Amino acid sequence: MRGLYRYQADTSFDPLAGLSAAFAQPTLPALKNLMTSKKPSKREGRKESRTPSASFEEQPSHLSREQDETFLRQALRLAREGVGLTSPNPCVGAVIVDASGKVAGEGCHTFDGVKHAEILALEQAGTKARGAVLYVNLEPCSHQGRTGPCADAVIAAGVRRVVACMQDPKPLVAVKGFERLRKAGLSVASGILEEEAKALNEPFAKYIRQRTPLITLKAAMTLDGKIAPPPSESHRPTALGGGGTTGGWVTSEVARAHVQELRHANDAIMVGVGTIIADDPLLTDRSGRARRRPLLRVIVDSRLRLPLESRVVKTAKEDVLVLCSFAEEKRKRELQNQGIRVEQVPVGVGDGRPDMKGIARRLGTMEIASLLIEGGAMINGAALASGIVDKVFLYYAPKILAGTGSVPFATGTGFERMSDAAHVKAIKLHRFGEDFAVEGYLRDPYGDL
Repeated sequence: MRGLYRYQADTSFDPLAGLSAAFAQPTLPALKNLMTSKKPSKREGRKESRTPSASFEEQPSHLSREQDETFLRQALRLAREGVGLTSPNPCVGAVIVDASGKVAGEGCHTFDGVKHAEILALEQAGTKARGAVLYVNLEPCSHQGRTGPCADAVIAAGVRRVVACMQDPKPLVAVKGFERLRKAGLSVASGILEEEAKALNEPFAKYIRQRTPLITLKAAMTLDGKIAPPPSESHRPTALGGGGTTGGWVTSEVARAHVQELRHANDAIMVGVGTIIADDPLLTDRSGRARRRPLLRVIVDSRLRLPLESRVVKTAKEDVLVLCSFAEEKRKRELQNQGIRVEQVPVGVGDGRPDMKGIARRLGTMEIASLLIEGGAMINGAALASGIVDKVFLYYAPKILAGTGSVPFATGTGFERMSDAAHVKAIKLHRFGEDFAVEGYLRDPYGDL
């Protein structure tokens, strides 16, 4: 496992890749010493895919393994430029290195640009692609989609070798691109920087395999698990920082800035209406980075209590979706007149609130590949109890609220036995100023279907 790292601003920052590009300075030796156990060869808790992995092959090339890693990191950097611009497609970057060892072409896929990264790199390389090496973070496709098979274009260009980080996560097409390249006489290698590549495209892997979004539960809390002081102490009891006049923020400015990076990396954000009533948040992506489509703001509101004067309503531009259990027609029309999309979804078992699994399926039909849940306590508890959460990103501030009136991280029935508790695996720790965060997985996006 990695140690505890300090957050720094970085233009190559990639929240989906475990933030490895942004955390460079080890801190808190005592905590780091707790994590000096031998690093597993694969992410802990992650099952093997049913499709055999195309592992790295030694090549008689003059390029060393270290050079291969260098060019693959360049491809990954290009791929990360597509975060927010490719969904529901994967983030892919490609680099063409000619026979002299120089970069001849590069490409980065965007959904609106249509062309895949490999094609863009080949077009830039031109005739220099003949006898060259293609470096790409994801297996070249072998099927017809909005574009033709990239594997065929690579073969036609005369590329002699392909080095990829990972195979396609879709079971029906996995390794078929590699197989087509090998049959044409190309040398193929994969498996280098595989974990970084998998982390980058885990939303795509979950969505393409199950047609539901990768769901991340995010919260900020004190060391004793409180997300806000008692409601009487703050007019914003369930905010990320409970930003009331007396409550103040839970976490530091640097941690809150990082939240915007998480929002940018997701297609949608979801909260309960209680959070809107208490905090009046905007729920927007304020990272300043370009994105293909607005962050979809999803509000779970059983009985349409969403205030018309809330900032979410006032700023709605066809980017707010309210999911309810009971839709009073007059209230529904009032919201729709404000540009709010209102949908009635099935009721969950026993509590009269919208069914969480049904919500995940509905978002999948809207091509939402990733969802960030930002609470509050009731939504956090319902999401965990329903089993829809794939991973968590939990921020902690060095503060203790104590007391029974403070707002806990999650409410609801919870889990009755320790053996039933949600088990977080593959844990990484991140440092944000004086705060830290725990990132981990409840379910493997690449696991067996």
